[in-house]
Amino acid sequence: MTPLGREIAAIIRETGPIGIDRYMALCLGHPVHGYYRTRDPLGARGDFTTAPEITQMFGELVGAWAAYVHQAMGAPEPLILAELGPGRGTLMADALRALAAAAPGVRVTPHLVETSPVLRAAQERRLAGSGATWHDAADTLPDGPVIILANEFFDCLPMRQFVRAQGGWHERLIGLGENGELVFGLAPDPAPGLKAEAPQGAVVSVPGPGLDLVRSLARRVCAQGGVVLIFDYGHARPGFGDTLQALSGHAFADPLAAPGEADLTCHVDFAALALAAHEVGAAVHGPADQGDFLAALGLHKRAARLRLRADDRQAEAIDTALARLTDSRPEGMGRLFKVMALSAPALGPLPGLQPG
Repeated sequence: MTPLGREIAAIIRETGPIGIDRYMALCLGHPVHGYYRTRDPLGARGDFTTAPEITQMFGELVGAWAAYVHQAMGAPEPLILAELGPGRGTLMADALRALAAAAPGVRVTPHLVETSPVLRAAQERRLAGSGATWHDAADTLPDGPVIILANEFFDCLPMRQFVRAQGGWHERLIGLGENGELVFGLAPDPAPGLKAEAPQGAVVSVPGPGLDLVRSLARRVCAQGGVVLIFDYGHARPGFGDTLQALSGHAFADPLAAPGEADLTCHVDFAALALAAHEVGAAVHGPADQGDFLAALGLHKRAARLRLRADDRQAEAIDTALARLTDSRPEGMGRLFKVMALSAPALGPLPGLQPG
């Protein structure tokens, strides 16, 4: 068992089984052994690869989109461009370059919300000279009109799970097995408030922190102006199913096998996020499949322009990246990944997204 696994087992022995939300929070954010506190998880040597790391085209299109939205917002200056969980800073760097080309002279102040010291160091190297500012939480971003980017951020926020049993919905917990190993179980009493009809064995995930964050960001853009642009994998309609997963070495792993050593995520419920934003008065745009969104922004034209200056090896890399971003198979990035934006109702339509 990992050092964090032993610590979690001690917590369970002392206080009883813990919820999936607490388990995720410990595995990903423990101050000593947390997954994101101790490593750069991206790339071939890591556990997964995000769209900005696949190709510069992703960030460039997001930057061009931000330039359009900036004009639609009335061209406020300075433009606050913020990113939640910005990885190595690749998306921000590419977006800033494209934004400067599309809107020359516009003063942009980059802000990054990051808790990982390893990734923050990588971002500082990538964004040296940009004037970027770092934050531990979104609620410390400066006031004013803002464009907030969140790429593969909501999927790793802690969530609770409930399983439909004969007597109602019971929370899914993590306890200890006969040999002291971590095991899944159910709370003995039904959870109050959950009334959804579903067959026995059905699993529903409740992303409490994600919903709270969406409400907070939606209130902000309604009051101060701006947009929140969310990319993540998940489902556009409500549904049941266990989507808790662990990734290690670019392969799925047992979520309980190595606490702190594997990434933990859950598919994002875009319908729930949209409802939370609507509840506080925000306009919702999308969700759209990521492949459709990028195509509407000119991904194929951008790829064609890059090929004109590319050698054979570079052209092959461009084609590979294009195919990966637009893969329309159910598990492909073009379809599994969704894009949704939140804004003040007065902002109007946004490129690549229909009103939700």
